[in-house]
Amino acid sequence: MPILKDIRNVAVIAHVDHGKTTLVDALLKQTHTFRDNQDEMTMDRIMDSNDLEREKGITILSKNTSVFYGNTKINIVDTPGHADFGGEVERVLNMVDGVLLIVDAAEGPLSQTKFVLKKALEYKLKVILIINKIDRKDQQVKKVLADTENLFLSLVDDPELLNFPTIYCIGRDGKAFKQMPESMDELACINPVFEQILESVPNAVNDIDKPFQMLVSNFEKNEYLGKLAVGRITKGKISKGMSVSLVSSDQKTKGNFRVERMYVNEGINKVEVTEAGSGEIVYLAGISAIEIGQTLTDINCQVALPMIEITPPTLKASFGPNTGIFAKDEARFLTSRELKARLHEEVETNLGLKIEDDPNDAIRVLVSGRGELHLAILIEKLRREGYAMEVGKPEVILKTIDGKIYEPFNEMIIITPEEYVGTITAELGKRKGEMIDMSTDDKTGTRMTYKISEKNGLGLRNALVSATKGTVSINTLFLGYEPKQEDNKKERNGVMISFETGKALSFGLDLAQHRGTNFIDPNEQVYEGQIVGLRPVEGDLEINICKGKHLTNTRSSGNDDNIVLAPAVKYSIEESLDFINSDELIDVTPKNIRIRKKILGKIDRVRAERQNR
Repeated sequence: MPILKDIRNVAVIAHVDHGKTTLVDALLKQTHTFRDNQDEMTMDRIMDSNDLEREKGITILSKNTSVFYGNTKINIVDTPGHADFGGEVERVLNMVDGVLLIVDAAEGPLSQTKFVLKKALEYKLKVILIINKIDRKDQQVKKVLADTENLFLSLVDDPELLNFPTIYCIGRDGKAFKQMPESMDELACINPVFEQILESVPNAVNDIDKPFQMLVSNFEKNEYLGKLAVGRITKGKISKGMSVSLVSSDQKTKGNFRVERMYVNEGINKVEVTEAGSGEIVYLAGISAIEIGQTLTDINCQVALPMIEITPPTLKASFGPNTGIFAKDEARFLTSRELKARLHEEVETNLGLKIEDDPNDAIRVLVSGRGELHLAILIEKLRREGYAMEVGKPEVILKTIDGKIYEPFNEMIIITPEEYVGTITAELGKRKGEMIDMSTDDKTGTRMTYKISEKNGLGLRNALVSATKGTVSINTLFLGYEPKQEDNKKERNGVMISFETGKALSFGLDLAQHRGTNFIDPNEQVYEGQIVGLRPVEGDLEINICKGKHLTNTRSSGNDDNIVLAPAVKYSIEESLDFINSDELIDVTPKNIRIRKKILGKIDRVRAERQNR
């Protein structure tokens, strides 16, 4: 393939569930990236390729694809929309010259919209606003456009960036319009988006005659080739067999390497090429000792590009090997060494994560992330790979500035039906949340904006979802560090703790359900110290759910047919992170998620409590 002369690089950014990945589907399908008989032509969310993304319905990892529109190659980067994966957005914005900012026609700009737009404007990228889902019955396009304009005004310091074009879309149907259509049945295709990209986003091909230079924005692992360095060629050109230097951000040369193979995107596939020029996004094999943020250069011009800046983590949790009695039968990787090695490998590509030794326990590590979902996705990913682990209660990361303690604060946007406003304001009041704004709309409900500390917000999402019967929408945005606030004193109710190890029986579970909510099903194996239920009052209770009816000379134990058990409550990993107290752990294996006390034996727990008084 010859070196291309016209390349446009764009990222698709938006708040979660505003239609990024669906729009990318339309861009891929309508440019005939796939043959008509290929499976991708009938798939939804083509770019969400891993199981976790498809199950949760969100994009977790940034991904590259490309299409040809006429003689122009358009490289497209699909990014996550959840604030916890903001590091993926920050990592890729240096590879593009423009962004497609997608906003839902009913919900309008939300917290992550503000975050991704602010980052795009910091990079001076050309913004194309796409108001998506204009066919929704509750759409309010004029208001959404006005709100987005106000958001630009609050973020922009360069007046030229205020002149942004707007496209109106029905991404699911592959329709785009330069003007708001009178009828949603009007025939249309996705071409207005491509035409606007060609008009607004500059050609990425420049400085082709200068020495080669490329910032490493990511790397992928290949079973046969090792690490593939991923990035956009900033200057010059590169060819297979060329020697390059690896330079760190402090301008120190880490070594010289030979490019063994190189690839570019064609649709969702990678194709091998022998040369590529500036503006192209490439995958290079042959550079072994590589880290994200380093620069590959011509060996005669070893100058590093500016480092990628990533917003630091705000939440940390202790990870350690699983000491539960069932772990050896349910997992492949059990040791502290195996877990630590895998976590250090993850940190190489997951820039929002940090790892350090746990000062309180030599065999454990502290893993820091951008939020509970960020940590929950990591845990789920590891358990699916065969790892067992124990995870402690998340804690916010504090900073000491000029002798004062500072903690992270978030902006929280809550959209709810009007009948739950009182419930939500009461809960936020208990947690010392500060209301910033409140508005009511007949179509979307009541929208409230709060400022709340990260610590007082832990567990809030699940509390509000339960209180509103699942009708609430909650979105957060990291604001920064402010002086530490008084903690929320509200404590969780007590729990029921298994008194012995064995198989849960219906008779014992029936006794337990009269004292609280069960977490365990009949015939499920439990161990001493495992949390098996939640009480409606404070204080923990030891209980024997392995207990059956006793045989006597005059009465048989029966078969428990008359016992009616309520369905057991099963917490996800994210819900478990919210639920546990500081003296508890999440017992994670590939087959089960359990909650347990750190100290399993009752006598040992009592002794430890006395020592801590």
